[in-house]
This record gives sequence, structure tokens and C-alpha cells, in this order.
Amino acid sequence: MTTAVSVKKLTMVQAVTDAMRTMLEEDESVLVLGEDVGINGGVFRATDGLIEQFGEDRVIDTPLAESGIVGTSIGLAVNGFRPIAEMQFLGFIYPAFNQLMTHATRMRQRSMGRYTVPMVIRAPYGAGVKAPEIHSDSVEALFTHIPGLKVVVPSNAYDAKGLLIASIEDPDPVLFLEPMRSYRSARTEVPEEKYSIELGKASYVKKGEDVTVLTWGAMVPDTVKAVEKFEEKYEATCDVIDLRTLYPLDKDVIAESVKKTGRAVIIHEAPSAGGVNGDVISVINDTAFFYLKAPIQKVTGFDTPVPVYSLEREYLPSSDKIIHAINTTLSY
Repeated sequence: MTTAVSVKKLTMVQAVTDAMRTMLEEDESVLVLGEDVGINGGVFRATDGLIEQFGEDRVIDTPLAESGIVGTSIGLAVNGFRPIAEMQFLGFIYPAFNQLMTHATRMRQRSMGRYTVPMVIRAPYGAGVKAPEIHSDSVEALFTHIPGLKVVVPSNAYDAKGLLIASIEDPDPVLFLEPMRSYRSARTEVPEEKYSIELGKASYVKKGEDVTVLTWGAMVPDTVKAVEKFEEKYEATCDVIDLRTLYPLDKDVIAESVKKTGRAVIIHEAPSAGGVNGDVISVINDTAFFYLKAPIQKVTGFDTPVPVYSLEREYLPSSDKIIHAINTTLSY
């Protein structure tokens, strides 16, 4: 006899809150800290209601000092706590970059395994919400090149809860990137019970035979819509893969799909130069090069800062650009 799982339809930001509440209830070592996470419930209300439920000793409003937030979290983590630190926007994390690079990701090696740093840094990021200046940049590749730091990006509410719980339980630091454009754009069925999704595992969003399309974050639903539009018009089908974890990448799923289709298109909103697309291409070259029937295509943002909101949509990969890239790889 199976027990029915209770589910509810949540937005991504509600699922993030649900994951934190679940872990705060289960584990007294879990703490939440950041600017305005307490009384105001966070700039996007991701921590709404938590201070009322768990008190100001576990949901902590901090000064406006990102290096202090991350540095304090490192100290808490090596002393038995599991802090969840919120950056109001990923673009505000740069003052804390030194803490991440120099301390959080090196503590295990430096102490020869005696200490680990089980902390999560949550950060809203990405374009398409008419935010100003550095609020909108996708700079995930800066962090995938820091050894010892896992980088996770959910694309829907179900994944957000499961991946965040897994990140909180991980013994090492995790940067958990939350695409702002996806916060309230859709609702997904999410179990009320605790569950986790293994880090480093990609997800098949859709299966096909002719082209592998790889993406993550807010570009996942946009890509699925473009692929559906493409398949209605052309006699070809696509694997659509949500990478979910950008470091470590799921090399097995990438190789499995490209070996099947022989063609690959990589889609992300970050600039092309130095982007995660280069890491994905390297995986394909290492594992499936002799299966390729055509050059790998990529659809990305431009090698510029995200422009003002009147031009923001022109910066992001569009359905037409995605369809063109798929057609290009099929033309060989």
C-alpha cells in the first residue's frame, strides 16, 4: 500500500521559502541571514514569515555588507551551523568574492579535511525583469571556475525546493542562483513533504531524436516554447536538457544525448565569451566528438552589460534565434 503524497501548486519563490522552512523546522543548526530577510521578508519576499515562525536568533537581519554576510556564514559553518546567506541580487556579491575564493572554498583543503563549510548563498539573478544596471547580469561562469564551490540553478518550483534542500544538506559551499524572471512566472506541483534532488544531475525536460538542446534557469521555459514551435513546422525532434547544476556538470547526460542526436545547441543569457557554454562544449568534445554530425551551435547574450530595460528583450536569446540555431545544425 502506497501513501499518497500531498502536493500544492507553488511559484518558484514560494518553493524556495518552503525549502528553507522545511530545513529550519528539521535542523536547529540551519540559520538564515542577509539584508532585510527578517522583518521585511526579503526584497522578493523569499523569507516572508520565517522570522515570525523561527525568531530573530535564526532569521537574522544583517548590516548592508556582503563581505560580512559571507564571512560570518563561513565562521558559522565551520563551527557546526548550516547558514543560508541571501544576497539581495547576484550583482551585489562582488564585495564577498574574496571571502568565497580565499576562504569558503579552500577550508576543506586547508584543514586537510578537518573542517568543511556547509553553507548556501542564495542570489536572485538574470535579465528580463526591468531591473537597473548590475541587478540583471548573468555571471554564473565567474563562480563555476572556483574549485570547491557548487553552482546550482533551478528552472521551476519543484526543482527549486528539492535542489535547495540538497544544497543546505551538502557538506560544502553552494551558490544557489534563482532566476528572477522565473520567481512568479509559473506554478508547479510541489510535494509538501521534504525531498531532495541530487546536485550534479541534469534533467530531460523533453525527449527527441535529432538535436540536443542544453540550457538552464529562466531560459528553460523559453527554450521549450521555441522547440515546440520548431517541431510544429519541421520534421525533427529535440532533446531539451535542463542542466540544473552548472558545477559539477552532468557529463553523462550530456554525452548520452549528443551521442544519440549527433547535434547540439547551447542556450544561455550570459555573454558568450568565457560563458558556461565553453565548459559544455568541452564535455561534448571529450565524450561525444566522433558522434557529431554538425558544428555545435550556441545562442547567448551579447558580450556587453545588460542594456537598459527598453532594449533588455533584444539582449536575451529569442525564440527566432533558438529556431535558427536548430535549423543551422540540421543543415549540415
